[in-house]
Amino acid sequence: MFKRLAFLFIATLAISACNGDKTATAATGAAAATPPAPAAAAPAREWQLGADYFLIDPRVPTSTGDKVEVVEVFSYACPHCAHFQPTMEQLKAKLPANAQLVLLPAVFNPQWEPFARAFYTARSLGVLDKTHNALFEALHTQHQPLYSIDALANNFYANYGADPKAFLSTANSFVIDSQMANGNNLVKSYGVNSTPTLVINGKYRVEMNTERNIGPNDVLDIVLMLVKQESAKK
Repeated sequence: MFKRLAFLFIATLAISACNGDKTATAATGAAAATPPAPAAAAPAREWQLGADYFLIDPRVPTSTGDKVEVVEVFSYACPHCAHFQPTMEQLKAKLPANAQLVLLPAVFNPQWEPFARAFYTARSLGVLDKTHNALFEALHTQHQPLYSIDALANNFYANYGADPKAFLSTANSFVIDSQMANGNNLVKSYGVNSTPTLVINGKYRVEMNTERNIGPNDVLDIVLMLVKQESAKK
């Protein structure tokens, strides 16, 4: 009888031990199935004056009154400016109400002159909003041969309601000549030598830089940082 009881006791212990092993194994499996905690987000990059963006000295007067001025120096002939247009659309959407975007065409060579003249003419005739992005598309996606002011007037702006004769007359007027000269002087005062470049409040110059690994999104971040900084000062 005693031997039988001892055998039952030992069997019970063995069964309990197996159940305990199974429980431990299940717990271990549950722990292993738990997903790891997400990695901490990388800290925001700290932009450095003189390396990532540059001071304009002396400061250039702005044209936007009490608003923070954001100038894009560009050319329709510049493929980098065409690629940058989606970023410019993002910037326009993110600028606060107290900031204003200003477009400034650059003329770094004679081939760019008709495009700058066309810009000022389109603005004067009130068709710039309809044609700005469309001209980038026509030149860099559709590859239309719009290399002269006549071709631009007859083969592009005429499609957006501008009378070609009126367009050419305005393009060759003293008013547009004066705007061209003033724009060229501004580009020099900003110290801009490549496009696209953005100028914030006549004080800071921001551009893409492969050596510093500054791409379109980084330019956007820097510009918004500087707009916020200038807004606080106002």
